[in-house]
Amino acid sequence: MNAPEKPPTATPESFGAYSRYYDLLYQDKDYAGETEYIRSLLSRFAPRANHILELGCGTGKHACLLSQEGLHVTGVERSDEMFAKASERVIENNASSRGRVEITQGDARSVRLKQTFDCILSLFHVFSYQTSNQDVAAMLTTAKTHLTDGGVFIFDLWYGPAVLALLPSTRVKRMEDEHTEVLRIAEPTLDANRNVVDVHYTMLVTDKSDSSVKKLSESHRMRYFFAPEIELFAQSAGMRVIHSEQWMEAAPPSQATWGVTFVVENLG
Repeated sequence: MNAPEKPPTATPESFGAYSRYYDLLYQDKDYAGETEYIRSLLSRFAPRANHILELGCGTGKHACLLSQEGLHVTGVERSDEMFAKASERVIENNASSRGRVEITQGDARSVRLKQTFDCILSLFHVFSYQTSNQDVAAMLTTAKTHLTDGGVFIFDLWYGPAVLALLPSTRVKRMEDEHTEVLRIAEPTLDANRNVVDVHYTMLVTDKSDSSVKKLSESHRMRYFFAPEIELFAQSAGMRVIHSEQWMEAAPPSQATWGVTFVVENLG
C-alpha cells in the first residue's frame, strides 16, 4: 500500500506544492467505485441519510459524485489550493446536481457550522493526518458537534497491525496528461514509538511545452491506529464504534489491510 507523508510537524497544512498536482497524481483513483462503496456503507449504517458533511474533502470529487446520486453534501477543506480546485469543481457540478454541494474552507479539528448532519465522512486517510491525541480528540469533537443523535461518522485510516506487518517502503509513481508529467518518489520513515510514519515526497515535474523540469519536495506525517485506540477516543467523545472493515471490502480488518474503515455512532 502507498504511504502518505511528513516530518517535524504534521497535518494537512503541508499540502502546498503537492496539491497543485493532486488530481493528476490520483487520476487513476477509482472515485466512482469508492462512491459506490460509500453508498453501500450509508445503506447499511445510515439508510435515511440525506445531508452529509465531508471533513477534508480535497478537490471535491467524492462530494460531487455523491451529490449526483441525490445527496446534499457540504465539504470542508483546509488547504488553500485544494479548496480553490474544489470550488471550481463544485460550480461545474452544481449546474447538473441542482446546487446539492457546498464547499467551505476550514480545519477538521475546529470548524463549526450552524447545522447538523445525518452522516459525516472523512476519506482517503484524512483521519491519519491527526497525529497527536489532541488532534484526534478535536476532530471527533467536530464530528460529535455536527452529527444528529444516532448519526454516524465514517472514516478510513492507516491500520496499525498492517503497517507493522507490511512496513512502509519507498514508492515511485509517474503520471502525466497532455501538459505535464510528474514523477513522485515517496520515502517513508517509521517511528514505531510514536505510531507515525514520516513520508518525504520528491517530485520532478516536467512541463511538456518546453521540457523544463522543476523539483519539489514536501513531507507529511501520518499516524496509524489500533482498534482499541479508536474505541477509547470515540468513547471519550460520547460516541461508539459500531463497525470496522477493510476499505472497499466487507471483510474484517487484518494485518494485510493497510486501509481500514471505521463507523462511529453519535450517542446523543
